[in-house]
Amino acid sequence: MPHIDSPPMIPVMVSSKSAAPSPDDVQQITKTIYSAKQSQESLDAAYTLTDVLLNSVGFRGLTAYSILPEIVKSATNKKDAARREGSMFALGAIFERFPPKARLSEVVFLLQEPGLISCALDLYADRQSSVREGAKYALDALYGHLSAEAKVFGLMPLVMEYLRKVSGKWQGAIGGLEFLGRMADDAKMGMESREVEENKDVLREAMGRQLAGLIPIVEAGMHDLKAEVTKQALKTMNSLTELLQNDDVAPRIPLLVKSIEDPSMESLKKAVHALSQTTFVTVVTSPVLALVTPTLERVLNNPGTTQEVLRQTAVVVENLTKLVHDPVEARTFLPKLKPGIQGIKDRASLPEVREIGARALDVMLKAMGEIQTGDSTKAGVIIDRTKPEEVEAVLEKEVQQNGGLLNYPGDAEVWVLAKRYIATLVAEDTNQRVLGRVTRNIVPYLQPLLDDGKAEIVAENVHKHYVVEDERKYGEPVKEDDGEVEIVNANFSLGYGGMLLLSHTNMRLLKGHRYGLCGRNGAGKSTLMRSIATGKLDGFPPQDEVKTCFVEHNQGEDAEITILEYCLKDPEISKEGRERIESVLEEVGFARGPEDAGRFSQGKKVGSLSGGWKMKLALARAMLMRADVFLLDEPTNHLDVGNVKWLQDYLKSHTDITSLIVSHDSGFLDEVCTDIYNYETKKLVHYKGNLADLVKVRPEAKSYYTLSDSQVSFKFPPPGILTGVKSNTRSILRMTDCSFTYPNAPKPSLQNVTAQLTLSSRVAIIGPNGAGKSTMIKVLTGEVIPQSGRVEKHPNLRIGYIKQHALEHVELHLEKTPNQYLQWRYAHGDDREVLMKQTRVLTPEDKAQMEKWVDIGDGKGQRQLEALIGRQKYKKTFQYEVKWKNWLPKYNTMVSRETLTDLGYQKVIQEFDDHEASREGLGFRTLEPKVISKHFEDVGLDPEIANHNEISGLSGGQKVKVVLAGAMWNNPHLLVLDEPTNFLDRDSLGGLAVAIRDYKGGVVMISHNEEFVGALCPEQWHVEDGRLTQKGHLAVSLDRFDESSRPGSSLASSAAPSTAASSAAPSTNGTPIGSGAQSEDDSPMKFKAAKKKKMTKKDKKEREVRRRLRHIEWLNSPKGTPHPKDTDDEDE
Repeated sequence: MPHIDSPPMIPVMVSSKSAAPSPDDVQQITKTIYSAKQSQESLDAAYTLTDVLLNSVGFRGLTAYSILPEIVKSATNKKDAARREGSMFALGAIFERFPPKARLSEVVFLLQEPGLISCALDLYADRQSSVREGAKYALDALYGHLSAEAKVFGLMPLVMEYLRKVSGKWQGAIGGLEFLGRMADDAKMGMESREVEENKDVLREAMGRQLAGLIPIVEAGMHDLKAEVTKQALKTMNSLTELLQNDDVAPRIPLLVKSIEDPSMESLKKAVHALSQTTFVTVVTSPVLALVTPTLERVLNNPGTTQEVLRQTAVVVENLTKLVHDPVEARTFLPKLKPGIQGIKDRASLPEVREIGARALDVMLKAMGEIQTGDSTKAGVIIDRTKPEEVEAVLEKEVQQNGGLLNYPGDAEVWVLAKRYIATLVAEDTNQRVLGRVTRNIVPYLQPLLDDGKAEIVAENVHKHYVVEDERKYGEPVKEDDGEVEIVNANFSLGYGGMLLLSHTNMRLLKGHRYGLCGRNGAGKSTLMRSIATGKLDGFPPQDEVKTCFVEHNQGEDAEITILEYCLKDPEISKEGRERIESVLEEVGFARGPEDAGRFSQGKKVGSLSGGWKMKLALARAMLMRADVFLLDEPTNHLDVGNVKWLQDYLKSHTDITSLIVSHDSGFLDEVCTDIYNYETKKLVHYKGNLADLVKVRPEAKSYYTLSDSQVSFKFPPPGILTGVKSNTRSILRMTDCSFTYPNAPKPSLQNVTAQLTLSSRVAIIGPNGAGKSTMIKVLTGEVIPQSGRVEKHPNLRIGYIKQHALEHVELHLEKTPNQYLQWRYAHGDDREVLMKQTRVLTPEDKAQMEKWVDIGDGKGQRQLEALIGRQKYKKTFQYEVKWKNWLPKYNTMVSRETLTDLGYQKVIQEFDDHEASREGLGFRTLEPKVISKHFEDVGLDPEIANHNEISGLSGGQKVKVVLAGAMWNNPHLLVLDEPTNFLDRDSLGGLAVAIRDYKGGVVMISHNEEFVGALCPEQWHVEDGRLTQKGHLAVSLDRFDESSRPGSSLASSAAPSTAASSAAPSTNGTPIGSGAQSEDDSPMKFKAAKKKKMTKKDKKEREVRRRLRHIEWLNSPKGTPHPKDTDDEDE
């Protein structure tokens, strides 16, 4: 390329007082440029010309010697290839050398001689490759020397104008589209220097405001007859869509681009349907409107659009418009949609659709600053935004007050153009509130036009003027806290696994403050804390200046040492001395001597602690390290109510400790936080106050208080039929008089526990840490074998089980992707996780039993059992087909379950039952990547992550979703969740709650989250000291679900007002564990009892509606799903 070989530039002293070259001298140089025999000679002459002009008359020479008109003339000379090549060499040298030294030349290139860009793009189609390369070199050189603002308001309009031309070359169109895509790509966030990232931010914001004009132009290219243009236009469109910083619309972008590429009614319907299922909570700005409006406009203007699609479109318009906070942006886009929405209101055939249209129209008028009064409208209040005309007036005034222009020939004409150009750049800076860029967009342009030093004065005065204006509009900036001790003030970027999590953000921590770290799952909260703890965050003070301690419940590698030894093992902690260590351990609840009053001894092994006690041990360790900053990652996980209260009091009472807290417990954050850092578009934004105060400023943060699937929606598969079980209240899993003691434990964890579960069970197991809740679950699910008592379950029962430490399920498969993990787990038709349970693994005694010779009394003597190969119903039990070792298959025998059990083949029977259960559950499943991806999407995990990211790189919340997907793959009848709220963020927690509420199988869960349990479980089992007590049947708290904003939700629909309520409480008498409900006053969860009242005629009609809807739902359910039972005493 020519610019690689360009000679070094002569040191330039730009001064209008230097002697100007004669016209003959300039003509001689230009003659060499256009008529040289060798390309290098022409190129050298072009660089000589730029040096001569820059060292004398500067930018004025470009017009004084008619250099640019001559370039245009030579570029269009079709007969002389050398002149065309020379013109591009001259243009490239000028574009390369002038902008860095004479910024005002941009006005000449882009405004005074706008045809230069069009000429260069036309030469992309030249027959000579050297001419094509010269044209590309020229435009690349110009692009590389323009500021972010100049690219958008100087170069981009000329490119757009060329793309609109019918007479333009198709090769030039590709070049123009490439430039637009390049601008969008250059605006992507990265991890470069702060100055570079600031330029990207300005470019991204400025381009985003221009998308309304860009998208129609690129869309036209997508329908061009030339395949090459179409291909580049699609690529450019995808680049432009990445300018959108809206998490609500981002997942729908591929569908929206597809609807633009293929504007058929089918693709439009898909796009509108996807948008109608989206809950918009992020503020909607012009980039979002620019992308969505064309699709909505097409749907509204198509006479063949169905009433259902019109309804969805009106819902989308209403939901989008509610979040348009700027009437200027609303007035740019919404008028295009207004006639269509007015038509829905006036002419839609269905009353419901007309009503939605009227509601949407009303919202649009308010957003545009118009207030409807009968058939007329009147203007409302418009947000004050800086306009270029206003900046022009200020600039002209300052220039005149500082001596005016130098008045060289041609300066007046250039000033007219330059004034508007500079004003446009400055207006953009003030509107983006990057006022530090104002002076740099004024001084270089004014210096050649004013006396020495005057340009700086004018720029400073304009800057001061707009600083005052900014404070008038937005208020004065928050001042630094007086009297507060600042311990951290760090600017940093954070990336992980090829993903940018934070881009040039600031974190400032004050001593004694407690900061909540809020953001969606996978935003990088835990990654940020780990980076701080390991000293890998640039700008954060080292440990010898600010001591940090990462508090997490992870002591698995030290399971065999005692609690005291665990603390003494750390060299930093051991310096504190044994006496202080024992004292701090005692403070958090560990007894110095033997166990007493429910406290563990300090001599107890770490591995025997429950999850709650492990967290308390981690907190004790942080206290012993005398940390200045506590990094608390989900500190309330596994803690019961009493211990959470203790932690709150500890954090609030120690005012010398600064805490950075990640928690999905909204009540905990409200109680302890003094400040909140919220993840917003790859920045940490600081808010004073607790979570409640954040919601006042950012209403979308309300999702932290309600359980909703508006952001993350989970969908659990139906459990299917269970052979012989025709009633949802029939027992399917039972434990009778079971006791269990862990090895070397002084007392049993469970004592004489009896319980039953059914398909309609919604049971919460509650109790203090270490009471035996998790042990009870393990006995029920077959994880461990009780020393006394028995556990019985339906032979075909499938259980989906998620452990308390959920990540244990996947920690052995960190090198796999989630998709590969699920394939491995179910590769042979069985759940390999089930085969790893203690109740399934063959012990030496079991293997010896398999070698024994047995006689079943059928007259064939003693034989050895080889395998069970079949099963069939036999009276009220099963009989199994036995294959005998060394006997032909024709001698197989049907043997009853009881006989095989008496002979000691329980585990063989269990293994075969598990296989049959899995086979039935997987009957509707195909173990292929596409189906698995859809399954992961149903549990809220992005298919892209599920298919391509290794489990080791996922966040804690994402790993829990992998575990959940694995548990639900074989369509379980019973879902067992041990602390399901751990690791999930607020949005995922809401999605899980709604999925559990709508799940057709039984659910039993352990959780200290009263909000979660209270919304789902009408029955409680209270475990304390290893004993089980039923606490009665209670009403669930439906007000804890917030689905009013979700389109189509049962709670938002007027068609079936009570459907959600009926599904939320499947059965209040579903779990037959004893008789009679005890007083709800004994319940530690404090629920209100449900009261029945006599049904009115209206209630009976609504009941019939609900039953009919359930019947329709049953007709659409998988084959074999039991018909829902209609009873007169159901709790609907």
